[in-house]
Order: sequence, then structure tokens, then C-alpha cells
Amino acid sequence: MAGHFEPLPGGGAAVALDEVEISILRSLAVQLLELIGPGESHGADDADPLARLFAEGPSEPPADPALARLFPDAYGDPGSEQDQRERAYASEFRRYTENDLRERKREDALGVVRSLDSLTPAGDSGAVLRLPAEDCRRWLGALNDLRLAIGTRLEVREDDDSEALFRLPDEDPRKPMVMAYLWLGGLQETLVEALMA
Repeated sequence: MAGHFEPLPGGGAAVALDEVEISILRSLAVQLLELIGPGESHGADDADPLARLFAEGPSEPPADPALARLFPDAYGDPGSEQDQRERAYASEFRRYTENDLRERKREDALGVVRSLDSLTPAGDSGAVLRLPAEDCRRWLGALNDLRLAIGTRLEVREDDDSEALFRLPDEDPRKPMVMAYLWLGGLQETLVEALMA
């Protein structure tokens, strides 16, 4: 089980993590929370669920490339210039969906932090993280978001780009980020496999 998820009887998945892995995962999830930004405050005057449903969010895509990858336009082909109609549709769609999407991504990352904080590592052997099915969904979302953000920073655009990352020399300053990107990919893949078992 070390280093990869395995299915749990009755649903969910488990993975053995050492203290360093727990620390890295927690740090990455916190950085993702910082990247996504704080949520909307829902005070007493904002208690109306219908009003929250129709609250407007941003209409322009984020300037940060990693955020733009996490919150892409709903219309037009990625990386291509949008025509005026596509830009208008994307703007309108974003206004009514981005706040909810940001909230879900925050909840996914917070779920990772909370589940890691609940672990009690036993010395050098680490701990076994057992996730019920609902927590697995949050972990899948957060792992995907982390890989998208890191992949954007590494300028990964296609599978061929990932192959080139394997051949980076150890002295390359991107190497730690590459190792995290590849490790998160392995965790994500084994979690999907565990849930499909």
C-alpha cells in the first residue's frame, strides 16, 4: 500500500503515507487554497439561498495562467483566440459559475488538509489514510487541481511534455516541482483504480 491507494472493503480507498509525504501533500493543498483565494463571506444579510444562487462573479478569466487553467473559459478552443460571440458567452457563463467552482475547489483542498491533519503518524512508519467514498471524490478533485496548477507552471501542454520531464537533470531548478507533479499523478491514478475496483 505504500505510495499508492488501495480499495477499502465497502468503498473508499486507503494509502500509507510517511511524515514527509503528509507534510508535502498538506503544503501543496494549502498553496492551492492560497492560489484559489478566499471565499465569499456569507453574513446574515446573505442568508437567502436564492440570492446566493444568482450572485454574480467575475466576468473575465484570471490573469494568472495557473488560475486560468483551473477556471477555463466555457466557450472557444483552449489556446485559440475567441471571436466576439464566444467571448460574450464565456463571460456570461463565468459570471454565474466561477464563484461556485471556486468554492468547490476550496472545499476539495480543505478536505485534503483536514484528512491529513486527522492522521497521527507513528514514528518513521507514517500513517495509513483511510478515505470514505465522499472524501475520495474531494481528493480526486484536489489532486487534479494540483496537477493542473503545477503542470501550468512547468508549461506542460501535452503528454509528450511529461515525458521530457523524466529526463531533466537533477540540478535543474524545476526538478522538485517535476517530482511533485509526477508523484501526484501516481496518487491520482491509483485512487481512480482503487475506486473502480
